[in-house]
Amino acid sequence: MSAAILKILFAYLLGSVSGSLLIGRLRQVDIRTLGSGNAGGTNALRTQGWRFALGVVLIDIGKGALAAGWIPRLPLPGDALNPEVLMLVCGLAAVVGHCLPAWHGFRGGKGAATSIGVLAVVNPLLLLPMVLCWLLVVVISGYVGLATVLAGFALLPAAWWLQASPLQMTFLGVIAVLMAWNHRANFRRMRAGRESRFERARLSHWLRRR
Repeated sequence: MSAAILKILFAYLLGSVSGSLLIGRLRQVDIRTLGSGNAGGTNALRTQGWRFALGVVLIDIGKGALAAGWIPRLPLPGDALNPEVLMLVCGLAAVVGHCLPAWHGFRGGKGAATSIGVLAVVNPLLLLPMVLCWLLVVVISGYVGLATVLAGFALLPAAWWLQASPLQMTFLGVIAVLMAWNHRANFRRMRAGRESRFERARLSHWLRRR
């Protein structure tokens, strides 16, 4: 059990390596002081451009995949935890680390990209319905935060249809609730009419240009 605790802690610390803040240090910029103030890929795209955002997303997805796929397999003595449980808990620990990073004053992102990395290891078939739901909501509404939350909840019926294990269903439920909680400020801005839209991705934008 002590080995499992070490692996979970390692996964959390790996998750605490924020892509936007790591790359931001190379540019001498902290994106938490810009735009929405969030240390995630969307704010990176809006404030620093697509190259910066691409690097952020690759790092954040990569650490999620490593946390779920590599860390549980580390050969440590005394590791008696169920392998599937360990994989899911390590993945969740990385997502929590991204949201509350130990290395960056516990002010991180919202965990979407890191969750994608975990899903790529846990059940890659779930990525398709997640991405399709996200794209559909963005094209219709232009709200990236709303799309992310709905895509998170879309994982549950998709996982049920794919006959995912009860452990995976529980993990996905926790991730969906975490996504909703982390985007609560986005919902407040939507109600107030102050939430930014990704206008260039909206179907109505392209129809007006025709």
